[in-house]
Amino acid sequence: MSALSTRVLFCDSSAIYFPTASDEPTITNADTLHSLQLAATQLRAKQPVAFPTETVYGLGALALDSTAAARIFTTKGRPSDNPLIAHVSSLKMLHTLIPPSYALPRTYQVLMKHFWPGALTLLFPSDPNVVPPILTANHPTVAIRMPSHPVARALIAITGAPLAAPSANSSGKPSPTRAEHVLRDLNGKIGIILDGGACDVGLESTVVDGLHPDGNLRVLRPGGVTVEDITRVLHENLAGDPLKVLVHSRDYADQQMEQAPTTPGMKYRHYSPAVPVTLLLTVTQPPAGAEALDAASFLSSLRPKNTSHPLKIGVLSPTDSPLGQFDLNVEGIEWQRFYLGPTSDPSVTAQRLFDGLLTLEQAGVDLILIEEIDDAKEGLAVMNRVRKAASHHRYIRC
Repeated sequence: MSALSTRVLFCDSSAIYFPTASDEPTITNADTLHSLQLAATQLRAKQPVAFPTETVYGLGALALDSTAAARIFTTKGRPSDNPLIAHVSSLKMLHTLIPPSYALPRTYQVLMKHFWPGALTLLFPSDPNVVPPILTANHPTVAIRMPSHPVARALIAITGAPLAAPSANSSGKPSPTRAEHVLRDLNGKIGIILDGGACDVGLESTVVDGLHPDGNLRVLRPGGVTVEDITRVLHENLAGDPLKVLVHSRDYADQQMEQAPTTPGMKYRHYSPAVPVTLLLTVTQPPAGAEALDAASFLSSLRPKNTSHPLKIGVLSPTDSPLGQFDLNVEGIEWQRFYLGPTSDPSVTAQRLFDGLLTLEQAGVDLILIEEIDDAKEGLAVMNRVRKAASHHRYIRC
């Protein structure tokens, strides 16, 4: 297949808004409107387009067209048993994907009221007469969300159809949070990238399954909406309901689903740059019989035998963490730091994580070290991604 000429088209998010009670956007900038119309034309021609969302940049194609959706898989090199999330611009569009007889449960009504549009994906029964099996990996359910990013929501509305949109990167790599990340990876493979600036959240959406008979909600993938916020909103609005919010792999296991996942990000290794990543466990205590290594001793052990050819090591850590404040002074090593914000605000770490991995990769480092953070709030999603990205881990005492 011959390479495409990839165009990057700027979109001014501040020029897009949805009037109250309207499913159609108002766009006050002519260039932005033109860019969106060009992208919508490309999508209707069954070609993929990259565009910004509040989470990460997505690679979009018509969700209900098997030919268009298949081009997502070939462009990314994505395994066919890895389902896609459908993105809608309105509740009216949502109902075109699910059975007419399906009544939204109270839990979903509450979550949609508080977190849609936004970084929350919900699992619904799909309408097999409408939703192609390539979207769901042959499951009877479909994952759906309504993005809050003005460019994303406007593009879906102007296209007039739901868009399947996984992250706009080659399968297995860190998700892009800037248009330049997409261009570096997919240049020549897609025709249009809409540039809406850096993503606010920086990690993919939280995926919730509320379809089980016990009424409990299962978080299949932590993401941009925290488990704490989901739990709080449900308890505030469903007082007296004994439902639980369970996190996959933390609160329960489901090996059958892990082998045949109903949502992305569960089966395959993800988020890995082209260089090795080592996770430094500075919060989690080592298991019985194991000891944490002194930080200075570990860093010294990385010294190359031939110090005339320095080793380049990238370090991802919070600014005020033990590793963030550690004196990196080892002969034969060139250090490059990328700070992830303060330990008190894991949302900043989430927003900067993928950018850090991709920036250090681009800088040509030989190894990336990532310091563990506490898994509260956005930290749960951060550590979910970091554990998947890392090929090794070490228990470290600072």
